[in-house]
Amino acid sequence: MRNPVLSLKRFKHVNLKGDLFGGVTTAIISLPLALAFGVASGAGAEAGMWGAILVGLFAALFGGSTSLISEPTGPMTVIMTAVLTTMLASYPEQGLAMGFTVVMMAGAFQIMLGTLKLGKYITLMPYSVISGFMSGIGVILIILQLAPLLGHSSPGGGVLGTLGALPDLVMDLHFSELFLGLCTLGILFYLPQKFRQYVPAQLVALVVVTIVSILVFSTDDIRRIGVIPSGLPSIVFPTFTADLFTEMVIDALVLGTLGCIDTLLTAVIGDSLTRTEHDSDKELRGQGIANMVAGFFGALPGAGATMGTVVNVQVGARSPLAGILRAVILMAVVFVAGSLTEPIPMAVLAGIAVYVGFNILDWSFIQRAHKLSILQMAIMYGVMLLTVFVDLIVAVGLGVFISNIIVIERLSREQAKHVKAISDADDDDVPLAVEERELLERAQGKLLFFYLSGPMIFSVSKAIARQHRHISEYEAMVLDLSDVQMLDVTVSLAIENAIQDALDANCDVFIYSPNRDTSEQLKRLQIKDKLPTNAFCISRSEALNKALVSMQSVEQDISTVIN
Repeated sequence: MRNPVLSLKRFKHVNLKGDLFGGVTTAIISLPLALAFGVASGAGAEAGMWGAILVGLFAALFGGSTSLISEPTGPMTVIMTAVLTTMLASYPEQGLAMGFTVVMMAGAFQIMLGTLKLGKYITLMPYSVISGFMSGIGVILIILQLAPLLGHSSPGGGVLGTLGALPDLVMDLHFSELFLGLCTLGILFYLPQKFRQYVPAQLVALVVVTIVSILVFSTDDIRRIGVIPSGLPSIVFPTFTADLFTEMVIDALVLGTLGCIDTLLTAVIGDSLTRTEHDSDKELRGQGIANMVAGFFGALPGAGATMGTVVNVQVGARSPLAGILRAVILMAVVFVAGSLTEPIPMAVLAGIAVYVGFNILDWSFIQRAHKLSILQMAIMYGVMLLTVFVDLIVAVGLGVFISNIIVIERLSREQAKHVKAISDADDDDVPLAVEERELLERAQGKLLFFYLSGPMIFSVSKAIARQHRHISEYEAMVLDLSDVQMLDVTVSLAIENAIQDALDANCDVFIYSPNRDTSEQLKRLQIKDKLPTNAFCISRSEALNKALVSMQSVEQDISTVIN
């Protein structure tokens, strides 16, 4: 059976010690993040925990990478927060189920992309666009945590709602929760590296600040998580409504696409560390299965997590067993130690989420973008602002469109240099042999040698039109396509127009096209039907010779008529 859903091939490099350490270490890292993302999304800490368990387990079982750790991530949480806010605002009773139905739909979309083998195309977008929307998501995550950091529940309305309510939030801030949140951020940013080698900063902040909150503040002064239910999560059956179905589909596409990009970029990082190569399509199918299961059990969606993956590899994990062990450890925490989450302050989780948002910002590119390219910097900031204040799809769509237009314009200028039309043998722009130049010299400027080279894409069609504009001044034209590797439809039609213009001007046309693909494209345009049977030549010199003979025949005919 080819390409089975569950492949044991990825487990052939099992390293029990390394995989065990990887599972334990990544579980420790995931615990505070899962709680923070669960609370930040509005679905609750248990949704974050079960998202880390289910997404991590099923992605490890069915994915296409050996070292990838999958769990709820900052970008996925931002989109999920917006989805839940929209659904709950329209349907308070069904909204939660509809939000998790979107997660199932996103998983199905990812499975479809993997099945259609489109994985390799997902990340084919300009880096400025990826940087812009990732940084935009980081900004959104930070803004959405301002209310919890100031001691309030979310005011709703997304980014604009939070910014609009910010003056009131500041005027009525709870100093105790703000203090705990700032203590959390202080530990996360300033914990010495020598301690980070042994324990994640997020876990240190979670434990230390929670203890401080218990010792310094009373239970009633601080908003806390509460106990995470120790049983299995409840099943969520797919729920749809006619008026929001289109919006649910769009949200699923956004969530699924973002998960694909996040996962595959992380998988590439994992490959660079392990010197292996992941299967993009299989990975997307695995992520799709994981997110469908997560949605079915009311858990947050997830994707490949960069920090967890890097740590997993660094401690010696070399197979998906590490991801499976991580999920089992987190599940044990839920079943055995769920009550330990009760005193954790909401402000601590808000601080952790703000720290994650800060790290999502692409500081490396932001600091250097103005030195690399002003245009790419503008695209990056434009995509970031659109992501924050408008919409992710609009941001990415416009960013990719503008970037591609810029690339096409630059490419067209370069490709236009490979469209040559000469009638003088002294012109060195065209690679002609000595005898071929002699043949062109004998034409005395009445033969147009039309030479194209390289891949001919639609952007050079105008250059072709410019070069044959004065075709009526010549008696014959030789079209040399010997160095054309690719001929797209637009250029093919431009060549057809050039040939037709030549024929209308009583200019004989001879073509040298040894490349099979190029000749097939001309054949599909039925250009052979418009030309004499001897118009297609087997060499450049034959085409030039035939053109000269044709011109001499015309001159003889004219001489006969005159006499």
